[in-house]
Amino acid sequence: MPELPEVETVRRGLCSILESRPVITRVILNRTDIRFTIPKSFSTRLMNQPILGVSRRAKYLIFETPEVLILSHLGMTGSWRLAPPGEEKLHDHCYIELQDGRRLAYCDPRRFGILDLIEIGGEALHPRLMHLGPEPLDETIFSGEFLFSESRKREVAIKTFIMDQKVVVGVGNIYASEVLFRAKIRPQRKAGKIRQAEADALVQAIRDILRTAILAGGSTIRDFKSASGSSGYFQQSHQVYDRGGEPCRVCKVKIRSSVVGGRSTFWCPTCQK
Repeated sequence: MPELPEVETVRRGLCSILESRPVITRVILNRTDIRFTIPKSFSTRLMNQPILGVSRRAKYLIFETPEVLILSHLGMTGSWRLAPPGEEKLHDHCYIELQDGRRLAYCDPRRFGILDLIEIGGEALHPRLMHLGPEPLDETIFSGEFLFSESRKREVAIKTFIMDQKVVVGVGNIYASEVLFRAKIRPQRKAGKIRQAEADALVQAIRDILRTAILAGGSTIRDFKSASGSSGYFQQSHQVYDRGGEPCRVCKVKIRSSVVGGRSTFWCPTCQK
């Protein structure tokens, strides 16, 4: 599933494509539902609306128009692209035609994505967004002090804790393993046992890893494509993820793997304590 760096990469690509603020002239839905039912007013509410920009909240994309917002989640296999007239793919579920002659297509073979509408100013109350934690790159809210406070008396593994979207958004499975390696913390340790200094190191590692991954266009994962059709290359920098049995790039001891919180997890038994 695309994680925050991949979704941010898609957002930046869409912002580049839509920088002229094109007006929507028609919306075509090839089905009325994907993961959930698409609002009946989806097509009519967007008619003649200019797309002012695209923002991101956690792994959600938000297309901004003056009258209403489009909420989009890519699910496991969703993607947005420019589709020339006449180009149709089997799993294209939505086309947004623009006044300048271009056409945006949302394709989602496994149909785990989301298309919804949000009233202007209603983002914080939307059921998909209202329980989300702070953005990891927001230095005004997300800090070592915040993470340490949230972790007190928590019995779950630290990896599960930092992947909890109510604690902090956007730290998915791939990046959680990489973050914990950077912070030198074993993924199985109880969240409530980390010290303040370790919480500080975790926050810095989360920011560093996500920023580096965004610059790399994310990781190449199955089915992920940016708005331009390209894949990321952060996987070339993975220190532990998907490297079980291979030597640690730091100490040469074999990387170990196990399941933590139902997810494949990788760590170095020497570098991480």
